[in-house]
Amino acid sequence: MNQFSDIRAERVGAHIMRLTLNRPESRNALRSQTLAEIASALEAAEADAAIRAVVLTGGPKVFAAGADINELAAHDAVSIQGDARPKYWAAIRRFPKPIVAAVNGFCLGGGCELAMHADIIIAGLDAKFGQPEINLGIIPGAGGTQRLTWAVGKALAMRMVLTGEMIDAQTALAHGLVAEACQPELTLERVQALAEAIAAKPPLAVRAAKEAVLKSFESGLEAGLMHERKCFAALFATADFREGVAAFREKRRAQFQGL
Repeated sequence: MNQFSDIRAERVGAHIMRLTLNRPESRNALRSQTLAEIASALEAAEADAAIRAVVLTGGPKVFAAGADINELAAHDAVSIQGDARPKYWAAIRRFPKPIVAAVNGFCLGGGCELAMHADIIIAGLDAKFGQPEINLGIIPGAGGTQRLTWAVGKALAMRMVLTGEMIDAQTALAHGLVAEACQPELTLERVQALAEAIAAKPPLAVRAAKEAVLKSFESGLEAGLMHERKCFAALFATADFREGVAAFREKRRAQFQGL
């Protein structure tokens, strides 16, 4: 299945696509090509009805150490305006199916921003999260100042962004950046199990649920509640809703078809 150089894309089971960052020589630094390949793989996953969830991971010691500094150094204030990377980040952000990230080791800068594009992050206890861009004389540029603040709150986000300091997995868990922390050797296994559990749910409802939860971050409460209700009502027209109700009544396992 893999047709890329910076990432590995493979189907794991019937309904899961696994994307693995694959630039160990540069600690999985995210260059434009890397982001383009992730966006392309997600586009293929969106078009494939059999794919119901995506697992995103890196290496055992480094998820991703940040953006490719050599690539950034080639830009100035004019050329950065034509940078291709924002369109790849936008494609990743718009992906409608669930993404579950397995993070071990360093998850810094663009790597942390990439992980925060996932819907669920499971971290190994060896994970280190940070936004050290301030040390280069810049700030996070792929949503780091925004998503980090949503996840951990203003106080910790300010500390991380202004100092460039890293936090460990337990701190990330305590402040809501990650959903779970586990032994490093079990991280990918745990993420795979979560992805499979999600893939077993009705696909249309899963997509609507992701969209509705994300809406809470993008709009006020009233707009979010209106969107939630709209999605809720629309799902009553699906075959999976009827199947779920029938299975509940008949005390059997539901067979969801994404219809």
